[in-house]
Amino acid sequence: MNVADAMTSRDDVVTADLPGTRSDVLEYLQEQSFSSVPVVKSTDDGLEYRGLISREALIEQPDEDQLVMLMEDVPTTTAETSLEDVARTMVEEGARRVPVVDGEFEGIVTVTDVIHAIAAGDQETEGTVESYASADVNTTYEGAPLPVAERELSYANVPYTIALDDDGRMNGVLTEVDILEVARIVEGEEETGDNFGDQDDEWSWEGIKAVGSRYLPTRDIEIPTGPVREFMSDDVVTVSAQMSIQEAAQRMISNDIEQIPMVTGEELVGIVRDVDLLEALYE
Repeated sequence: MNVADAMTSRDDVVTADLPGTRSDVLEYLQEQSFSSVPVVKSTDDGLEYRGLISREALIEQPDEDQLVMLMEDVPTTTAETSLEDVARTMVEEGARRVPVVDGEFEGIVTVTDVIHAIAAGDQETEGTVESYASADVNTTYEGAPLPVAERELSYANVPYTIALDDDGRMNGVLTEVDILEVARIVEGEEETGDNFGDQDDEWSWEGIKAVGSRYLPTRDIEIPTGPVREFMSDDVVTVSAQMSIQEAAQRMISNDIEQIPMVTGEELVGIVRDVDLLEALYE
């Protein structure tokens, strides 16, 4: 199976055009819940691919407005490349979205596209979830303010966190997408206002308070301050260690999720992410 069989063609891809601004990209990321957006420019020879802008780039450069300064050099592929090869590229390069370029921009292939192929049985896989799951699980307390949980995701460099209840048991899952869906774009504001509790508040965090409201993901986004339990998914889909790779992929697709906690009985023992399953294609 080749990239051409799994990719999204350019007619169906959300892109940002040059010249453009960070506000354009922020709107795309919020509306579509994407982690990045391809940047293109129309030329006499067709639609030219220029780069990719990720949510991380917007966070790390909050005062940069021009798209050309925010673009990242990421790996590209061609429509004729095998799905196994592009899966290897995604894992090794940490690339969830790989532009398909052959002279001009042809589309994009994502981790989800590859998971679709695994779920449908178009790509044969062997082994069980246990072989690809990680025992290192990112967690937070379900009562933590959402901005604190967002920072925890950022510092851990993962797109999810497992929410624990008062007894330390799994009670929900919070993802970047959950946060993005409730974030508010603040047009033209340098700061998003004072979102912190009083000095004596139980959840005061001096490291955050020292930099004021600029700790937020970008100068353009305001995150609600309610507890994680208000925004997490509490209907948690899980897998067992002996579940097949294909069945795990099917659960990801049918529930529109990128990671699934692995449990033994009711005990949380690990996490399997969609990108982990890609390794089953070439190992």
